[in-house]
Amino acid sequence: MKKYIVTLLLLGSIKVYAQTNHTTTFTPPLDIPLTLSGNFGELRPNHFHGGIDFKTQNTIGKRVLAIADGYISRIMVTHGSGYMLHVRYSNGYTAIYRHLSGFVKPMADAIEAYQYEKESWEVDLIPSATQYPVHAGQQIAWSGNTGYSMGPHLHLDLIEDSTGDRLDPLPFFSKYIKDNRAPRAEAIMIFPQPGKGVVQGSLQNKIIALNTVGPTEAWGVIGTGIKAYDYMTGTSNRYGVYSVTLYVDGAEVYNSVVDRYSPDENRMINSWTHGHFMKSFIDPGNTLRMLRAHNAERGLVTINEERDYHFLYELKDYYGNTARYRFVISGKKQPVPPFEHKEKYLFKWDQVNYLQEPGMTLIVPKGVLYTDLPVQFKVYPDSNAVSYIYQLNDEGVPLHASCELSIGVRRRVVQDTTKYYIARKTGSRLSSVGGRYENGFVKAKILSLGTYVVAVDTVPPVVTPLSKNTWARAGKILYRVKDGQTGIRSYRGTIDGKYALFQWEMMTNRLICKIDPARVSKTGKHIVELTVTDHCGNVTVLKDIY
Repeated sequence: MKKYIVTLLLLGSIKVYAQTNHTTTFTPPLDIPLTLSGNFGELRPNHFHGGIDFKTQNTIGKRVLAIADGYISRIMVTHGSGYMLHVRYSNGYTAIYRHLSGFVKPMADAIEAYQYEKESWEVDLIPSATQYPVHAGQQIAWSGNTGYSMGPHLHLDLIEDSTGDRLDPLPFFSKYIKDNRAPRAEAIMIFPQPGKGVVQGSLQNKIIALNTVGPTEAWGVIGTGIKAYDYMTGTSNRYGVYSVTLYVDGAEVYNSVVDRYSPDENRMINSWTHGHFMKSFIDPGNTLRMLRAHNAERGLVTINEERDYHFLYELKDYYGNTARYRFVISGKKQPVPPFEHKEKYLFKWDQVNYLQEPGMTLIVPKGVLYTDLPVQFKVYPDSNAVSYIYQLNDEGVPLHASCELSIGVRRRVVQDTTKYYIARKTGSRLSSVGGRYENGFVKAKILSLGTYVVAVDTVPPVVTPLSKNTWARAGKILYRVKDGQTGIRSYRGTIDGKYALFQWEMMTNRLICKIDPARVSKTGKHIVELTVTDHCGNVTVLKDIY
């Protein structure tokens, strides 16, 4: 029997400098050499990385600068992004600075006063267009590591005001950053299409390592994907790949350029990617503009001749540094099993879908799925459970938007209906998706198909003081907070009965209050009271004296 071989070959990196069409210029946001720890569009769970991350020499407190003339349009403090500034520039762009350690005066004083007025750490202040004007190079904040941050850095988003699109900021700062390293691929994946194609006689996706040498045969309609990362001069970080182009027999069939997206497109990353692989074909319900197919099959390839099909991947970064990977898929005529839908439900991506079973209802609106889905639905009875366990699908399927799931309560184990919630079940682990009790059912919005059950949370959060004997000396009050079921919804702290400003440090699950000597005397004993509430309304109140 004739053998068919898949071969992959890495060509030498080729450096070609890209020509930018950007006529707008910005000055640097930092007065230190610019290097990146993260680039625009990196693959993240359920979203693209929406900006670029500038390194701050592994420290906080670097001067953060306006990059053009404009004004501060929004001042925010959030648990996720920490201290944030929106700066609207006169050239038609808005920049968002995240994870700052603080603002310069008088903004710093204004935001603190607003936090005390609202009695909330999280605040959102919209100043007038004339209140805080800025000019290029003017300091507006200090770099930091606040919010959900993995280390000191400055995150910068760039928004095009006319469209609301998130843009890649790198082209505006490329002259300040050196890069002569090309992207690198790690593996290829072949996707036989259900009922239309096979790879080595199988309907299963097949990973091809770059050093693979061996017989591989395919027939029918297939797609391909690539696992690859970019690298930059002078750093050990890896980044997302700016441009991926697929050629088959010399003809371009697919191209992606990660340069912009709208907020409505953000979750479409779940359709483009398969794990760490970037697919080189487009699902019918995926309208992500950065993906472009150049054939009539949305980038899919039909193997219908017994010959070698020559594939070429071309990977580029913004600077034009290029790597090319060639591989061959050999056509071998073989049976392609027809698509047989044995499941009770087949969801269509372009219509409303209903899944109704005793004790459970799910409505999936049109456009929430990216492609048709044979639903692997099961019900698991459990006599001790509050509800049956419903497997909406055997694998998690991310949805483009939320849809409502209703699950009936079989056993009223507590009379307080606010304690019921819907949880996603992964193995033995339950993750709350929230919900509300209504007429015997708990209803919640879900963003992924998986396995769900009704659970009960009657356990209040655990609040633990940390290093209490050092509070007065250090000028800082510390608590650790934890809730094992539905999570922390809110908290409020006071010192001697007056509101105290506590920051929730999400990365460490700590609540931190820096004692303000203008508000709390340095002498005498003081009473700290902290109230923490979870999403089912369970409350812990703790009082301490320091």
